[in-house]
Amino acid sequence: MPTPKPAPAPKPAPGTRRRGPGAPPPAVPTPAFLRRFFGRDRFAAGAGIRLVDCGPGRSVARMTLRPDHMNGVDVAQGGAIFTLADFAFAVACNSHGPVALAIDVSISFLAATRSGTLTATALEVSRSARLSRVEVTVRDAKGAAVALFHGTAYVTRESIHEVAARPRRVRRGGAGSAR
Repeated sequence: MPTPKPAPAPKPAPGTRRRGPGAPPPAVPTPAFLRRFFGRDRFAAGAGIRLVDCGPGRSVARMTLRPDHMNGVDVAQGGAIFTLADFAFAVACNSHGPVALAIDVSISFLAATRSGTLTATALEVSRSARLSRVEVTVRDAKGAAVALFHGTAYVTRESIHEVAARPRRVRRGGAGSAR
């Protein structure tokens, strides 16, 4: 009985190139590149998040609390704090060149806050060929811890530089919009 042939490898999506097993790793992005690339994050920009510092496996982001960040009891909404921490996480785990996508995150809210500027400091604590583990601490202007965020990302074979070179997809309207 002949040995069955292995299934062919899936073809990459149109317009993308995947690195093969012997291919060199993608170039490490510079801090200037990371600032430009993550400046494209429309959700973070809408929340008022600014990338303050970044480098391999680390980032610092800030957000000044606004009235629209407050929840029904007039403290910073958990989703606003999560968005800040998630943004810092994304920069840190994508800072090496390959695209990294979150597969598991959690956040613990330690203290309520009502005003001022929040700072998220992300540090990659572990990295393998396929996984990145990042810890993020969110602090208020006085330095008190507001939240702790833990994130794990899957490291893909696609380069962040390739993503940046692709044309942006612009979608008008929402799920229920008329055409």
